[in-house]
Amino acid sequence: MFKDITPLLADPVAFSSVVDLIVVAFGRGTIDKVCGIEARGFILAAPVAYHAGAGFVPIRKVGKLPGATAAESFTLEYAEATLEMHTDALEPGDRVLIVDDVLATGGTAAAAARLVERGGGRVAGIACLIELDALGGRAQLAGRSFLSLLRYS
Repeated sequence: MFKDITPLLADPVAFSSVVDLIVVAFGRGTIDKVCGIEARGFILAAPVAYHAGAGFVPIRKVGKLPGATAAESFTLEYAEATLEMHTDALEPGDRVLIVDDVLATGGTAAAAARLVERGGGRVAGIACLIELDALGGRAQLAGRSFLSLLRYS
């Protein structure tokens, strides 16, 4: 079920509102780094990091980052996948917000959270623009602070 976010991105009021809602939900100055998940998560995570006064850390598909990386594999609703993050991206104890466009089964967000924790960070929260309720991804994030701005059944 593909959800096209490009009309929202093209609307400066809607786009800035999404960024502002995420920053307000987690608090400016309370986050050290914002991790964006490739690729559409980057679009949201970078301005969230800027407005939160935090650094931006990309979490990418295998082989896309230069230098030393840590990897985390997971199961998607239709395949296996692996994400990578630079091993030096986080300082011990960094408070990290993970941002993506859509939460489906939760596997991608859960894998990103494991990468952050293996990298020495503390997951302060996970935020997404759209949550697909029918796929049950929220259950993968049990015990974590989670925000979705739109929910589809």
